[in-house]
Amino acid sequence: MRTPLKLSAAVTAAALALTTLTACGGSSAAGSDDKNGKIKIMVGGLDKVIYLPARLTQQLGYFEDEGVHVTLLTEPAGVQATTSLVSGDVEGVVGFYDHTLDLQVKGKQVESVVQLAHAPGEVEVVSEKAAGELASAKDFKGKKLGVTGLGSSTDFLTKYLAVKNGVRTNEFTPVAVGAGQTFISALQQGAIQGGMTTDPTVAQILDKKLGKVLIDMRTPEGSQKALGGPYPSSSLYMNTDWVNSHKDTVRKLARALVKTLKWMSTHTPEQIAAKMPSDYAQGGKELYAQAIKDTLPMFTEDGVMPADGPATVERVLKAFNPNLKNATVDLKKTYTTEFVKK
Repeated sequence: MRTPLKLSAAVTAAALALTTLTACGGSSAAGSDDKNGKIKIMVGGLDKVIYLPARLTQQLGYFEDEGVHVTLLTEPAGVQATTSLVSGDVEGVVGFYDHTLDLQVKGKQVESVVQLAHAPGEVEVVSEKAAGELASAKDFKGKKLGVTGLGSSTDFLTKYLAVKNGVRTNEFTPVAVGAGQTFISALQQGAIQGGMTTDPTVAQILDKKLGKVLIDMRTPEGSQKALGGPYPSSSLYMNTDWVNSHKDTVRKLARALVKTLKWMSTHTPEQIAAKMPSDYAQGGKELYAQAIKDTLPMFTEDGVMPADGPATVERVLKAFNPNLKNATVDLKKTYTTEFVKK
């Protein structure tokens, strides 16, 4: 049986390998700029349904229609994608909005320019073997719980759910197991008793009867129940200085992504699935379409930040994060609606 340590090592190796992939299946050179409309965007898992609008926009040709040539790169966790942005390897990240708050208190000014979702799209699952002893977040104590990466949004949300339910963050063990097959293997092998993941991983776990849904945050209603409000998650976020000096490019990116969100709102899960790369449907076409159907409610139709969303995110993060707890966050600097509203 593989140990959690070996699993983490495997995930790290996968992360290194994935950084060379582009959405077109090629490789990319280090460094990037937007000369001739060339842009690099890192996605916290291209095959995750929560980030589907990024690849779908490329599949529909909307980036090219706007005159921007986008290379989509992939990392298994949003925290690693954020590192690529801060280091200047990419111009943007499609990842969770909550990283903009975390980065601000660390002295990095980053903002969401297109808000793709108003719910996390995340699911806390429990393995069939551990279901008897892990019936709610109150039972997190003493458990090993899977997250995509330490410092990732799944890590943030797991810690919040623990604290909200009377479990201190040092009373359970978060284990970095990525998503997809590495997450599923960890669950099967007992390296974790439960964990937070997204579709299509959730759909595969349920289909194989390896686990059950403990907490479902794929809908605004699920977000309200678990987190007390809308939780803006998937977004395109970029360094504020870069945004201010490349407004025309950002405007084109925003137009393309919003066009995709509107397209998604008028098409069926099956039609959406048909536009995506065939290898994304690892559990089969029908299961992949079901995964999209279950996750669709999380997406916005206009790319606009929900009015009370940032406050929910701040409250959640401050509940467990010592860096944010006593810090003053200027929420107005963590997002902009300038490009999507135009």
